[in-house]
Amino acid sequence: MKPYPFTAVVGMPDLRLALVLSSISPAVGGVLVRGEKGTAKSTMVRALAGLLPGVDVVDACRFSCDPVEPDPACPDGPHAEDSPAHRRPARLVELPVGAAEDRVIGSLNLERALADGVTDFQPGLLAAAHRGLLYVDEVNLLHDHLVDTLLDAAAMGRATVEREGVSVSHAARFVLIGTMNPEEGELRPQLLDRFGLTVEVASSRDPELRVEVVRRRLAYEADPDGFAGQYAAADAELAADIEAAQRLLPSVKLPDDALRQIAEVCASFEVDGMRADIVTARTAVAHAAWAGRTEVTTDDVRVAARLALPHRRRRNPFDAPGISEEQLEQALQDAEPEGPGPDDDGPGSGAPPEGGETSGPPPSEGGQEPSGGGQGGDQKPVGAGEAFRARRFEVKGTGEGAAGRRSRAITDNGRTIGVQPAGTKDGHPHLLATVRAAAPHQRSRGRGGAGLVVRPQDLRFARREGREGNLVLFCVDASGSMGARQRMREVKTAVLSLLLDAYQRRDKVGLVTFRASGAELALPPTISVDAAASRLDGLATGGRTPLAEGLLEAARVLRIEAVRDPLRRPLLVVVTDGRATSGTDAVQRARQAAGLLAGNVTSIVMDCESGKMRLGLAAELAEHLGAEHVPVTEVAADTLAGAVRTRISGKAA
Repeated sequence: MKPYPFTAVVGMPDLRLALVLSSISPAVGGVLVRGEKGTAKSTMVRALAGLLPGVDVVDACRFSCDPVEPDPACPDGPHAEDSPAHRRPARLVELPVGAAEDRVIGSLNLERALADGVTDFQPGLLAAAHRGLLYVDEVNLLHDHLVDTLLDAAAMGRATVEREGVSVSHAARFVLIGTMNPEEGELRPQLLDRFGLTVEVASSRDPELRVEVVRRRLAYEADPDGFAGQYAAADAELAADIEAAQRLLPSVKLPDDALRQIAEVCASFEVDGMRADIVTARTAVAHAAWAGRTEVTTDDVRVAARLALPHRRRRNPFDAPGISEEQLEQALQDAEPEGPGPDDDGPGSGAPPEGGETSGPPPSEGGQEPSGGGQGGDQKPVGAGEAFRARRFEVKGTGEGAAGRRSRAITDNGRTIGVQPAGTKDGHPHLLATVRAAAPHQRSRGRGGAGLVVRPQDLRFARREGREGNLVLFCVDASGSMGARQRMREVKTAVLSLLLDAYQRRDKVGLVTFRASGAELALPPTISVDAAASRLDGLATGGRTPLAEGLLEAARVLRIEAVRDPLRRPLLVVVTDGRATSGTDAVQRARQAAGLLAGNVTSIVMDCESGKMRLGLAAELAEHLGAEHVPVTEVAADTLAGAVRTRISGKAA
């Protein structure tokens, strides 16, 4: 079946332009496509491969060496100057989210190494993607150890393998393209910065356009080859234009005036580092070549800034990408020399992404006085203060859950703590243990050569301990007893800091709130930590305190998640002052609810009680839960360190 034609995709001019510019100049650094589900992100990316010019490669080279400039360190080399070569289509290599590290970087053929005594390195996906496209769908869900591998390859242009007696380094230069749904979580800042361009896509609200999308999709599914044939000429014309722009690219000049504009724009948006300036310059040059010009103009800089800067403006993980059109135009004008320029009439041919507005959490409303009812009625939401570095709370024991950075777990990476036979849970081969398992059987197996006779049952794999991500479920008291303005600000700041910590540790988060006469699941467990931050920011308070209902709702959510995601162990964070005032026997029912959770879930009670006269109810609740009791003032990591130093100095004195 032929892939969906690139020119048949309806709409999305920003994405179309970004992909074309990255194809013209791979040095731009690839494209990150952010958008809601069902917007044809993957369809357009996969269609791009058919437009790229073919590449010349050395015959029998598994690492796609260029015959004109072969890699001197190629594991299949060295290649002679007159090595036979052939031309093949450019590759689009897909990296699955759940891929093993060995599949990505390559691995040693253990059976051949032991049986034949030779080091046979099997190239991975990075070698296959060299001089082509590496596509990661749902890149925000990629495991951390694979993210680290991609970062190294993207930074150095090489992949290096040092493991199990293998020492291999090969070229790995590719155009990195990732797609993601922001609702499922954000990218690590280091990987986010490695994408040269970013584009926000959304489904059109125009009925006519939606009708055309459905019509074309149904026609493609009914007759893929016939449908592709209708757009073959348009795709071929676009491919020829891309190849012409690639030939023109070395001739494009970047004058000092354009460089000054780029520097002014990047400084105006306060981006970190110099990568933004470099990427914007490369994109502007590529856009000039695409437009058939040999010199970069203001229009090229404008288009480049709109594509290269939105994701670099994020000051914290909860900020949505985007740039201000007015600020961009002002920066361009400030950098222009005196007198009218050739591009003062407005935007040029490049379609700007919709970046002027952000969809992230609203700004803090902490400066506004809450109005309305008192302790018995609703109060307006109070904004959180600035987040701080929170303590790391861990789940007890050792798990086998999703890769992350919170609790101890048996993972595919980390320190080796033992070995396991094949079939239990394969991972990285353990050479010494395999040799020891096979050695006693060599005589009975009739060994006659230099190598070992190895059977599948001899294979041993490393058992490694690393860190896992957990489900952090917040159970937040939103009752009137928590409604004091300053107290609620402290609570939201502490919870926001824990959310930031959860983002950095790759956790799944959920939010249960209780107030008035019941509890509700304000946010079902999700990887999108910024969604939890948004719900927290809009949390209103008031009414009585149904503590038992809150704990029971938390227990219900945890039971459901244990079925949906059994390997992700939970951490329950109960945010309350410990009061229970809703209904008869409120305190007794709360204790009974706590007893249901005790011993089954690692829990933390964040004590929000304040004032000189304290009842200590949160500490009692922690005892019934079997939880750690943490005052809200001790959630910060530096607060804990200070307390430890104080105790040590007191003992020394």
